[in-house]
Amino acid sequence: MEQLTETWQEAILKLAAQSEELGELHPDILEIAYEQEWFKLYVPVAYGGPGKKLPEILRLEEDLAYVDGSTAWTVTLCSGAGWFAGFLDEELAKEVFADRKVCFAGSGAVGGTAQRTDNGYRINGHWKYASGALHATIFTANCVLQDQNGNDVLDEQGQQVIKSFILKRDEVEIQSGWSYFGLVATGSHAFDVRHIEVPANRSFKINEPKVADEGFDYPFLQLAETTLAVNSLGMARRFLDLVNDSFFNRSGFKRYSPEQVVFFQEELMKCRHTLTTVREHFYEAFDNSWHQLIHRKSIDEKLLKEVSRLSRELAHQSRRVVDTLYPYAGLEAARKETEINRVWRDLHTASQHALLTF
Repeated sequence: MEQLTETWQEAILKLAAQSEELGELHPDILEIAYEQEWFKLYVPVAYGGPGKKLPEILRLEEDLAYVDGSTAWTVTLCSGAGWFAGFLDEELAKEVFADRKVCFAGSGAVGGTAQRTDNGYRINGHWKYASGALHATIFTANCVLQDQNGNDVLDEQGQQVIKSFILKRDEVEIQSGWSYFGLVATGSHAFDVRHIEVPANRSFKINEPKVADEGFDYPFLQLAETTLAVNSLGMARRFLDLVNDSFFNRSGFKRYSPEQVVFFQEELMKCRHTLTTVREHFYEAFDNSWHQLIHRKSIDEKLLKEVSRLSRELAHQSRRVVDTLYPYAGLEAARKETEINRVWRDLHTASQHALLTF
């Protein structure tokens, strides 16, 4: 299994603070991502991608999050949007993924309309939180389908029909607005589309694969939950390592009694045990679900619910152990220039993703 090398770790760590100042990933980090094809992780070999599978991708994203939250979050969200490669029109996919620097960004929200035209669709809308927007080459957007008269198209149950679309960089307008205190370098800005006409082959529907490649029928909900959860896991692991050094190096350390030092060490040990245990349960459930999909072509509904539950528990426990240990780190943990503060901010920003709230 491919893992991060020390060289990558050192390069990303060295540039993470500069990425924050830029409000986007440093060009040298982007170059690493292009070289390693991180934005193309799911893209099938048939389209020139590495064709990685979800079990390997989850471990890689966890390792990335341990090194830098913004890098991991951007890779996770952009490569996750690139998962749609399996559902695109074949000719469109070959065209899009021929670009070495192809990077998908987008929003899972339904933010616009797609009105049918003689040759395709006319797109209008506004979408929030497109991670990697500043260096994305392709944007994905969910739209309410309308007929040529502008009336909503309804399905057999009387519900609005939603379609997903591929948009090119020059067809969208970036709206700078990522002013949050964490994941600063993800550049997760909003984007607008105004009266853009696209051909019919720019639409797609997930979980209807157009490539003969295993894994594209893994349920999208659990794919999203698991990939987000491992980001929190990686950041929490990093914080636990940093807080140990921060505690023993804080200026008031000499005032602590031996009993107080032991108390901290026991708290840290308990937090590590909690995180390790939930991590093991999470990967066991996910790996079982993947094994069922590959070998049985279906996944038990009960197991899928367990994958969802453990994804959420992993995200919540990651935040809880960090918050338990945060007071022991001293004021260095509150100083925005420090790595431990950046990790804390990144994790708490990631924890606000609506998919893992409950």
